[in-house]
Amino acid sequence: MKKHLLIITLLATGLFAQSPTPFTGKITQLEAKLDPVYAIKLSKFPKWHCEAALKNGTKAEFISVKSMMQVFFHQEYFRKHGLLTGKIQQLFVYDYLNGRKIEADKAVYLFGSSIVGPHGDDLIPFESESNAKLFQMKNGGTKILPFAKLTKGLIRYLDM
Repeated sequence: MKKHLLIITLLATGLFAQSPTPFTGKITQLEAKLDPVYAIKLSKFPKWHCEAALKNGTKAEFISVKSMMQVFFHQEYFRKHGLLTGKIQQLFVYDYLNGRKIEADKAVYLFGSSIVGPHGDDLIPFESESNAKLFQMKNGGTKILPFAKLTKGLIRYLDM
């Protein structure tokens, strides 16, 4: 009796353990809708979503400003590894308070808030400095920065 129960258990485990489609080892951003830097599903954090319009007419999507800026500052690396299909023409972010899509170079970014992004410390985008200051009063923050002040060093610091 114990022997039959063991055999049934082993067979059932073997049937349920098999994947219907074998893993090929290839998951790309477009197929899985993953962030190209952190491999996080883009749909999990819509409030942090960012995107880039590429010169070839396509777009790349990112989980957060930190991720988008990693790619922006290292485009050659991401193109070489097939995670970016062309040169970036324009960057877009969404205001954290009202959700409006804005050009990244026209936005301001809150650094050092108690609110963290999908992959830890991040920059929170806002359409205006007044929106950023309202948010900062409630959630803290060290600095409000224009796009021109976002540097490789700052993004590296946020990624530590």
